Amino acid sequence: MQIGIDYTAAVRQGAGIGRYTRGLIGALLALDYKSSYRLFVAARGVPADVPGGANVRACLAPLTDRETSLVWQRLRLPLPIELFLGRLDLFHSPDFVLPPVLRARTVLTVHDLTFLRVPQCAHPVLREYLTRVVPRSARRADLILADSENTRHDVIELLGVADERVRVVHPGVEARFEPVADAEALAGVRRRYRLERPFILGLGTLEPRKNFAGLIAAYAQLAARRSLPHDLIIAGGKGWLYEPIFAQVRELGLEERVRFLGHVADADLPALYTLASCLAYPSFYEGFGIPVLEAMACGTPVVTSHVSSLPEVGGEAVLYVDPNDTEGLAAGLDRALGDEALRAALRTAGLERAQRFTWEAAAQALLAAYHATLGGLGPIPFRTDTP
Repeated sequence: MQIGIDYTAAVRQGAGIGRYTRGLIGALLALDYKSSYRLFVAARGVPADVPGGANVRACLAPLTDRETSLVWQRLRLPLPIELFLGRLDLFHSPDFVLPPVLRARTVLTVHDLTFLRVPQCAHPVLREYLTRVVPRSARRADLILADSENTRHDVIELLGVADERVRVVHPGVEARFEPVADAEALAGVRRRYRLERPFILGLGTLEPRKNFAGLIAAYAQLAARRSLPHDLIIAGGKGWLYEPIFAQVRELGLEERVRFLGHVADADLPALYTLASCLAYPSFYEGFGIPVLEAMACGTPVVTSHVSSLPEVGGEAVLYVDPNDTEGLAAGLDRALGDEALRAALRTAGLERAQRFTWEAAAQALLAAYHATLGGLGPIPFRTDTP
């Protein structure tokens, strides 16, 4: 098979879809050594760290991702991806939209439908763009991949796609996410982020969908209710409408107890999860919720929402709350921090649950989807030994 993949997000984005693309495509290339892969990267002026291999070729376009979006999605110029990649049997876009193609079959990954399911939580400019281009790409795709059954159902319902055209490929968790036992590494992260006290960890881009306002309000209730040794530490870059979050902390007088770390180095995340007393992830909507999976893999108790895909990720291994119920969220945090038997049970169950989600399994599902899209071209070439 001659397979093209848009690898731009893996180069341009540190977290989110970037991490998804790096994890999935890295596992795919380790699994399949018979197909020919061409990785398209729109990253003019950006150093591109692209996987190599005898059957892998990077194709760096003299355009930025913004420019390709303008050419393909806004102006809708019919310049096919094959101009950059050559003849293809199949092209896969892991980032919501498809470029024009000549003859290749197409696979499209739709991670979530926030912009349709909870439009008030999507940035207005991005919402307008995605509302126009994602349904158009979905109609053109031969197969759509969703991160979860919840997103699959959303795609079928909200985009009007036939159910047989949508498959689930669950993301995986990297092997480096495990309980960190290295005391020096833990101490280094404590020093780097000034983590002198025990803490609740909130993680994600500062934007309305992540419900940091609800988390801060619940933390304030809990701190007012009893002596609480824990700080609330929120790690994540600025998205949009984040100023009200900072203002809320000032209004509640919690500047010494609620701290924002900004973007955290990827390498520090396993230690940060390990040090946290619990992860609080009361999001209003998620296509999957990778932080929940990563925290479970690190043995960290998790308090998360009972909505969208999050129960699909956490199973029986996390504590669920209503993201719209501040008192319920405060009570959930109180249990996760104070009930030692529950903490031990969540830790054990989380470690076991996380083992179900691997990038190798995701890559096997992806390769099967490629073969199904092409009508089956002989046995799937899973790597069983060194070629």
